[in-house]
Amino acid sequence: MKVLVTGGTGFTGAALVLSLLEQGHSVRSLDYQPGIRFEDLKQAGAELIQGTITDPDLVDKSTAGVDVVFHLAAAFRELNVPDRHYYEVNVNGTRSVMSAARKHQVKKVVYCSTQGVHGHIDHPPGNEDSAIAPEDYYQQTKYEGELVVQEFMKEGMNATIIRPTAIYGPGDPGRFLMIFKWAKKGFFPMFGTGATFYHPVYIDNLVEAFLIVMDPEKGRGETYIIADKEYLTIKQLVIKAGEAMGTQLRIIHLPIHPLILAGHVCEKACKPFGVTPPIFPRRVDWYRQVRAFTINRARKGLGYEPRVGIDEGLRRTAEWYLREAYL
Repeated sequence: MKVLVTGGTGFTGAALVLSLLEQGHSVRSLDYQPGIRFEDLKQAGAELIQGTITDPDLVDKSTAGVDVVFHLAAAFRELNVPDRHYYEVNVNGTRSVMSAARKHQVKKVVYCSTQGVHGHIDHPPGNEDSAIAPEDYYQQTKYEGELVVQEFMKEGMNATIIRPTAIYGPGDPGRFLMIFKWAKKGFFPMFGTGATFYHPVYIDNLVEAFLIVMDPEKGRGETYIIADKEYLTIKQLVIKAGEAMGTQLRIIHLPIHPLILAGHVCEKACKPFGVTPPIFPRRVDWYRQVRAFTINRARKGLGYEPRVGIDEGLRRTAEWYLREAYL
């Protein structure tokens, strides 16, 4: 099939594009930046369009002749931008994608949202019906993007919403890098008890779920949380990252409340100057926000079964960081 992936040069998008190409599909990527895997994508045969989903004309042209759209593009972890930027990309950009997909009679749209729309899970594990409680502007606008998709579904469009948990794996230069850098040093500063639940999803597992739902007959009108089989505490995650590096980590426990305060103060102090703060609330949330879910709906409705477990996933990720000289 002819497939469009918005955000196709990012970490998740690039992995999806390469898998689609391997399966013999024709793939077009629309992204505003080249990404670190640009040359890999180009050599593999992807059609690469540089631009933003906030440009309706470009989105329209990019969607022409396409059978399936994976909408992954989003404003994420952009600190030195006004809140309006998140709305323009994550909400209005989604509306442009859905409008173009309707115009060109696309057979299926897959919208990549986030587990973050549920915020903190008070009584883990949560599921797709857990309360919607976003805790920052990114999470809020991703949920508003879901509402846009639902509007089009009510009009008869075929779409599926995917809410991934914390994505990690080879190809991403940031998400778990901090943990592995500390692991290399042999110790880790743990703010709080470390008993907070965290639910990762290895990139290959997520891509497999995407490939399942690109079938027009799979998951029509549904929303699925996609995650690994198990969640674990952040302390367990850090220990396992150390083991993947061949290190027995020494964990140093520190009080979390000063860090929470520092995150808010730092963000407010840096924002007027356009400086990226070293500490900010979203980063602090990693130590205290519970993320733990069941994947029963995806198992029953899609036949989704994550194949790569946390130990193997961390081992592959550590190898990539070392090979690419991030560590």
